[in-house]
Amino acid sequence: MAELIENSENMNETLVAPYRDLYIYLFNGLVREDDEVILGDTFLGNWVEEDSSFLFFEKSADKVLTRLLKRRSDLELVNDYYFTYEQWQGGGLDVLTIERFLIVPPWEKTVSTEGLIRILLDPGVVFGNGLHPTTRDCLRAIAFAHGQRPFSSVLDIGTGTGVLALAVACLGAERVLAADLNPLCVRTANKNVRLNGLDEIIELIEGPAEDFLDEPADLVVANIHHAVICDLLERRVFRKKDRLIISGLMRSQAREVKTQLVSRRFRIIREWDHDMTWFTFLAEIG
Repeated sequence: MAELIENSENMNETLVAPYRDLYIYLFNGLVREDDEVILGDTFLGNWVEEDSSFLFFEKSADKVLTRLLKRRSDLELVNDYYFTYEQWQGGGLDVLTIERFLIVPPWEKTVSTEGLIRILLDPGVVFGNGLHPTTRDCLRAIAFAHGQRPFSSVLDIGTGTGVLALAVACLGAERVLAADLNPLCVRTANKNVRLNGLDEIIELIEGPAEDFLDEPADLVVANIHHAVICDLLERRVFRKKDRLIISGLMRSQAREVKTQLVSRRFRIIREWDHDMTWFTFLAEIG
């Protein structure tokens, strides 16, 4: 999160609706869910990272946070930041067409969807608006995998905003388990699942990836950190999965993971890259 804040500071300022301004406050200590009731209507979310909390507001929240610090004397306000929403997300919330998917902000009312699969997506303050190359390539990989052989049950590890879970559900998956370690991601993804009316198909759950590897799945989607992917590939239960979409990899990391996949008797069906920088693999056992 700290690296993302630093990178966001370098972008040109632009305003987009309905989110315009983001006021972010970094605390040492964990702001609990029961603390959020006093944070007011301008509070957007709480990103927890190890022993720190990043609180997001759409307006300056100095007075509200004074009350929070009186309530929780163990918390320490370390820093505060201001960005436009476009700076934070790395681009605006435009309608995106990626393969068969049309990703539409829920406040867009006049978008033609003829021949496309419409996915309503409100990323809030979570990263995953469809602009990142790994998200785009995962959507391409999902569409390609479905064209080869439909999937019934899917495990989406590190779901973020839930966009990849929504994509596989829209393509006909009967059961999707979407997991994320971050509670704000789970809440954001849950909101998007409800927006698309897919509550009966997609189950959101909070926790680390390794806790869900026993779940039945004929496709696993993992757009996550390189270190986590390497750890998962060392686990026998993960290596028994039929098909994998693995992403979030830079060039040297991709070479390492590709070697691991082949040594674990996976066959690389196809790979995607963005400017030879970000890599995505579709692999199947045997």
